[in-house]
Amino acid sequence: MTPLRWGILGTARINRMLIPPLRVSPGNRLVAVASRELARAQAYAREWQIERAHGSYEALLADPEIDAVYIPLPNHLHAEWTIRAARAGKHVLCEKPLALSVDEVDAMAAAAREAGVVLAEAFMYRHHPQTLKAKEILDSGAIGGLRFLRGSFSFTLTRPDDVRLRPEWGGGCLWDVGCYPLSFARFLVGGEPVEVWGSQVLGATGIDETFAGQARFPGDVLFQLDAGFRSPQRAEMELAGSEGTLRVSHPFRPEREQPLRLSRDGRTEEIAVPGDDRYRLEIEDLAAAVRGERTPLVSLADSRANVAALCALYRSAREGRPVTL
Repeated sequence: MTPLRWGILGTARINRMLIPPLRVSPGNRLVAVASRELARAQAYAREWQIERAHGSYEALLADPEIDAVYIPLPNHLHAEWTIRAARAGKHVLCEKPLALSVDEVDAMAAAAREAGVVLAEAFMYRHHPQTLKAKEILDSGAIGGLRFLRGSFSFTLTRPDDVRLRPEWGGGCLWDVGCYPLSFARFLVGGEPVEVWGSQVLGATGIDETFAGQARFPGDVLFQLDAGFRSPQRAEMELAGSEGTLRVSHPFRPEREQPLRLSRDGRTEEIAVPGDDRYRLEIEDLAAAVRGERTPLVSLADSRANVAALCALYRSAREGRPVTL
């Protein structure tokens, strides 16, 4: 097959997770990186052995030898540069959250549709076998009817100049890490919340440093999440059903083979799940969609619904009341 030729907009830290799988994936090839400063792009290209460097994002989008771009830019730039990339005829893998409003998601989707390009949100955990196995176990009825879900994702953010601390750039722990347990819960339930409640603790810059949320799904399934920048590293999903529970450790950054823990009838069983590179899987998913083999695993409708629920949680926290979706 002809490899999909990739360019990266920016030199963000997350790039180091995508560059190695781009090098080994047979259907993909990393060609270029761009920065707002040519010298920075050139230094980055030398460090990571990328063949081409561009001194502006516009220059990379104008490169005729680039088929697809990865956008790891700060949240407030996702919509602008996704739309620009689509209009330049480039397929796009954009970091989560896809956008900061439903209107932005709609504009991005419209640009991709009009240009005939593929756009997908980079929720890498969704591609991992562990995520798919958890859904399979739930759907099998192994824990009975689903009653309750709980998700946690936190870490201690120590860099005072981190972009995630800037409210005008879409900073905040719910946008950054709270989006994961919400996305996972929606995927497991297979539906959308009908009502959400949110509560937040703001930091010195005005972003939410700690966020707690609840949601009610159809069928009286309840969900709780907590996210934060001021607690130690924590990541877990728990599902409680009428007949048992399922625990997923490291649900959002699964690495090697990790067991799921299924408890029922007074016994706990560990279910082995093979490991895989979640970043390679999301790259190859986009490439397969570009080749017309399937639609992206994370659909734009899915991304839109996640953004809508995140916005509703923020609104609830600001207004101090539940919000109906």
